[in-house]
Amino acid sequence: VPEEEKPDFLTPGVVNNPVGWGPISIPEQFRDIPYQPFSKSDNLGQITDWTGNLLERRYKNNYNQQFGTGQHYSYFHEEDESSFQLVDSSKPQRSLYQRSRARYQRTRHQRPTQRVQDPKTGRMTVIPKYNNPMRRNNWNNRGHDNKNQVKLKSSVEVKKDWELQVEIEYSQIAKKYLAYPEKDITNLVECGTLEHYDKRYDRITTKAERPLTMTNRLFHYVSTTDDPIIRELAKEGHVFATDSILATIMTCPRSYYSWDIIIQRVGSRLFFDKRDDSDFDLLTVNETANELPGGDGGSNSLTKLSLEATYINQNFSQQCLKREQKNFKRPNPFVNEDDDNEPSSVAYRYRKFPLLGPGAEPLTLICRTEVDAVTSSASGEEKYMNIKALNEWDLKGGASEWRQKLDTQRGDILTTEMKNNKCKLAKWTVSSILAGSDLLKFGYVTRSMPRSAGEAIGHSILGTQEFIPKQFAGQISLDMNNAWGILRVIVDRCMQLKDGKYVLYKEPGKGILRIYKVPLNTFEDNDDSDEEDEEEEEK
Repeated sequence: VPEEEKPDFLTPGVVNNPVGWGPISIPEQFRDIPYQPFSKSDNLGQITDWTGNLLERRYKNNYNQQFGTGQHYSYFHEEDESSFQLVDSSKPQRSLYQRSRARYQRTRHQRPTQRVQDPKTGRMTVIPKYNNPMRRNNWNNRGHDNKNQVKLKSSVEVKKDWELQVEIEYSQIAKKYLAYPEKDITNLVECGTLEHYDKRYDRITTKAERPLTMTNRLFHYVSTTDDPIIRELAKEGHVFATDSILATIMTCPRSYYSWDIIIQRVGSRLFFDKRDDSDFDLLTVNETANELPGGDGGSNSLTKLSLEATYINQNFSQQCLKREQKNFKRPNPFVNEDDDNEPSSVAYRYRKFPLLGPGAEPLTLICRTEVDAVTSSASGEEKYMNIKALNEWDLKGGASEWRQKLDTQRGDILTTEMKNNKCKLAKWTVSSILAGSDLLKFGYVTRSMPRSAGEAIGHSILGTQEFIPKQFAGQISLDMNNAWGILRVIVDRCMQLKDGKYVLYKEPGKGILRIYKVPLNTFEDNDDSDEEDEEEEEK
């Protein structure tokens, strides 16, 4: 190989380090470049940090550097800028009027509110703000004037011989949750007769309204212990109730009116009942509104409005049906051959629910649920339906607001109903979910003013709206896991009681549940006395 083509080999300069190993000085090309020590095991959290702020605390331990962050890349300004200000922070000069007004405001809040004459000494005394009864009452009544004016009656009179066993505040059960046992639900018995929903009622509008007609059908409101099928299934579970009773318990934080439920503890079983002479099955009207109805009395009293709402629901649920029937294997267990009127369209589904809780004994709940009608989808599949009615009763100036807004602003009307009837809508939704209904149908019914003085008030159907119960529960902020948690708390408290008869009582206007132990013959004296009177009359 010629000398010209041979590669050049330059020997590198080797610096002798007599003390140790490594270079003894910085190379010339790296002399003015700052150097930050690092380790190959350090995790890179971010490429650069122009602000000099540390990482978030939750990532601090993951991205700690072995040699620290250092100050090699920090910026320092050598000039002193402490005397430089961008904003003038000196106080502005206020006028004489402003200073006088501020002094007046201070003295006004500091001086007492009222001076009264002492009847004993005759001297004038000062009542401070916090002791002024008029001011204190005005503050407590703010926003609740109407609720204080309307006198709410108790659902039952608490006797002196009733013993208080348990007291539960709503705040104690507001955060209780229990997994919804949707997959483990079992249908034990299905009985009754259902009629098909008439889809022509979905085309009703305010311009093509339809009058509400009265139907002479029988509606059975049988309690738990009077149900013959519940007696047959007594060995299948631990807790027994109806869907209306369970819905009242599971939605109790939304209730404002008073109600009571009878609890019978028999061995390892619990029976939730209702009194025969109670208003438990009557619907409430505007229970959660800012202004409760009934203040003016007359046709808009609480009792008459409840009767009107119940009457509307019963008739609307039967009027919008066709006479095509779906019969179950077992007939309606509450129909007697001696009844003159035909029974309403209803199917009873006895369903078994597991009540499972963390660290608690597993229990089985058997509930009698109700379905109002059946309908068919576009594919021909049968779907169960519950039918309810929302009624307008407060006609301002004799004019119906629903007739003007229902077709164009139906969402606003439903939102108002969600606010004023939050408890009632939640009960309907829970009952539909317990029954396994596929659809929840709402009808909008308003009053029809009489044409003459002697004519009674009528009602008209203005429209309908359909929901899926589980989706509607989300719209009204109803958490079924919380509802099941509330029920589990009540059941656990009752399971700790001894055998006997108890009353679960909700006091009107207060968020407290109380469980009283009552004598075994409580609520049975009236029935016995009536039977004795009948026997004496026969003699």
